[in-house]
Amino acid sequence: MHHADEAAAGLSGRLAAILRHVVEIPTAMLVIVEIAVLLAGVVSRFVFRHPFVWSDELASILFLWLAMFGAVVALQRGQHMRLTAVVGGMNRAWRGRAQALAVLVPMMFLLVLLPQAWEYAADELYIETPSLGLSNIVRAAALPVGFVLMLAECALLLLRVRRVHLVQVALVLLLIAVGLHVAVPVLKSIGNWNLVVFFVVLLAAGVLLGVPIGFAFGTATVLFLTTVTRVPLTLVVSRMDEGMSGLILLAVPLFVFLGLLIEMTGMARAMVAFLAGMLGHVRGGLYYVLLGAMYLVSGISGSKAADMAAVAPVLFPEMKKRGAHEGELVAILAASGAMSETIPPSLVLITIGSVTGVSIAALFTGGLLPGLVLALVLAAVAWRRSRGEALGERAGGRMILRALVVALPSLLLPFVIRSAVVEGVATATEVSTIGIVYAVLCGLLIYRQFDWRRLYPMLVETAALSGAILIIIGTATGMAWSLTQSGFSRQLAASMASVPGGGLGFMLISIVAFVVLGSVLEGIPAIVLFGPLLFPIARAVGIHEVHYAMVVILAMGIGLFAPPLGVGYYSACAIGRVNPDVGMRRIWPYLFALLIGLVVVALIPWLSTGFL
Repeated sequence: MHHADEAAAGLSGRLAAILRHVVEIPTAMLVIVEIAVLLAGVVSRFVFRHPFVWSDELASILFLWLAMFGAVVALQRGQHMRLTAVVGGMNRAWRGRAQALAVLVPMMFLLVLLPQAWEYAADELYIETPSLGLSNIVRAAALPVGFVLMLAECALLLLRVRRVHLVQVALVLLLIAVGLHVAVPVLKSIGNWNLVVFFVVLLAAGVLLGVPIGFAFGTATVLFLTTVTRVPLTLVVSRMDEGMSGLILLAVPLFVFLGLLIEMTGMARAMVAFLAGMLGHVRGGLYYVLLGAMYLVSGISGSKAADMAAVAPVLFPEMKKRGAHEGELVAILAASGAMSETIPPSLVLITIGSVTGVSIAALFTGGLLPGLVLALVLAAVAWRRSRGEALGERAGGRMILRALVVALPSLLLPFVIRSAVVEGVATATEVSTIGIVYAVLCGLLIYRQFDWRRLYPMLVETAALSGAILIIIGTATGMAWSLTQSGFSRQLAASMASVPGGGLGFMLISIVAFVVLGSVLEGIPAIVLFGPLLFPIARAVGIHEVHYAMVVILAMGIGLFAPPLGVGYYSACAIGRVNPDVGMRRIWPYLFALLIGLVVVALIPWLSTGFL
C-alpha cells in the first residue's frame, strides 16, 4: 500500500505540473488584460473626456473569469485561507486525515454544485449584455469551467493522500450525510435551532480541522439547504456570482498587484530608508520607523503578509544589531499588522463597502485617525520596552534631505490614492489602475529597479490571492443569504438590539464577537458573513456606520494577530524567521495596548467620523 501511495503521488505531481501551466498562463494574461481594460476606461474618462461605455462591462466579464481561475491557482498552491493551528498540533496520522478532509470537502461541494453551475450558465444564454451585446453565458460560464478545473486539481491532490486516511475520512463524511438524512424530521421540528447544527457544529468542525474557509462556508450552506429546505441549489450559484461580481471588488486584484509592484520597484525600501534617517537615532527609533512604514504601506497590497514582507527585511537586521530581541521584533511586527487594518485603501474597507453599502470614500476618510491612535499606543509600549538598546548615529540634515528626495515619489503614492478616492475624483478601482501605472513608471524611470523576470510570478500571485479572497466572498454571500431566509437575521437583530446599555452595550458585544471571529475566520470572511446582519442593527441603535466599521475592523485585527489561533501572528513569525514560541510572551503588552486603543476609538466616535 505504501509503494502504491508513492506511485500515485508521483503521478499526481507530474499531472499537477501540466495542469498548473495550463491554468497559470491564461490567468496571468487575464490580470494584464483586466488592467489594460480598466486603464483604457480611465484614460478615456480623464484624458479624452469621452468614457468608453463598454469598459466596465468587459472588465466585469473578465473579472469573474479571473476570480475563478485565481481560485484554481490558489488551490494548486495551497493558498486558500484556512486555519492550521489545530491541525499543526496533531500527530502525523491525524494530520494525514485532516489533509484528506481538506481535499474531500471542497471536492464534494464542487461536485454537488457543478450541474447547478452549468444550468445557471445555460439560463444566461438568452440574456444580452447591454453595451457589448454579448450573450451573458460568456461571463456565467466562468463558474462551471472554474468548478471543473478545481475538481481536476482536487482529484490530483487526492492521489497524494494515503489511501487509508482517504477511506477513513470518506466513511466519516458518508456517516454524517446519512445521519443528517435520517434526522431531517427532527431538524425541521426544532425550527431555527437547526442552524446550530449546520453553521456552528459542522462549520466550526470543518474550519478547525483545516478545510479551506470558503469551501467550509459553501458546504455548510449546501447541507443546510438540501437537508431542511426545498430551495434549488442554482440559487447558491447565483448568490456566489452576485457576491463575486460587485464592481467595487474589481479593486481587489489591482491593489494586490500594486502592493507587489511597490515592493519589487524599491519604493517601500525608499520609504523605510527616509523614516530611518529621521528617527533612527532616538530611543525606540526603529520601532517607530516600523510603525510609520506599516502605516504608509499598509492596505495597498491587500495582504498583511505582503505589507510585513515589504518592511521587516529592511529593518530587522539593523534592529537586531542594536540589541533588540527577535521575539520583540516579531511581536511589534504582528501588532503593527493589527494596527493598520483600517488604513486605506485596505481591502477590508473595500469589502465592507461592497457588502454593506457604506460609502468607500467615507470609510477611507474615517480609517486614518483610528489607525493613528493605535500607532501611538504601540509607540508608547515600544518606547518603554526599548530601554537598554543601542542608539543609532544621528543622520545629518543633508543625508535626511537626500533620503527625502529619493523617497518622495514613494511617499506621494499613498496620499494620492487616498485623496483621489476621498475627494471623489476617482473610484477605488480607477485609482488602483492609476497607482499601477505610477509604480511602473517610478520603477523604470526613477528607481531603475524593475525586474521583468518577476513580473509573471507577480501576476500569478495576484490572481491566486484575489481568487482566495473572492471565493470566500462568494460562498459567504450564499451563506449569509441562507441565514437571512431562515429568519435568523431578524432574530439576531431583535436579541442584539435588546442588549442592556443600548448602543454602548451593542458595541461591546460586537468587539468581543469580532475579536473571536478575527482569530478564527480572518477579516474578510467575517465581514462578508456578519456585516450585512450587524450593520443595520448598529444603525438602529444609533451608531454611525463608519464608526462601527472602524471598531469591528480593529477588533478583528486584534483577533487575527493574537496567538494561539490568530494566523496573522504566524505570518509575522514566518516573515521575521522567528520561532512562534519566542514572540508569544512578548506580544501581550502590545495586544493590551491595541485593546486600550480600540476602546478609545469605540468611546470617541469623532475619531472615525470627525472628518466626514
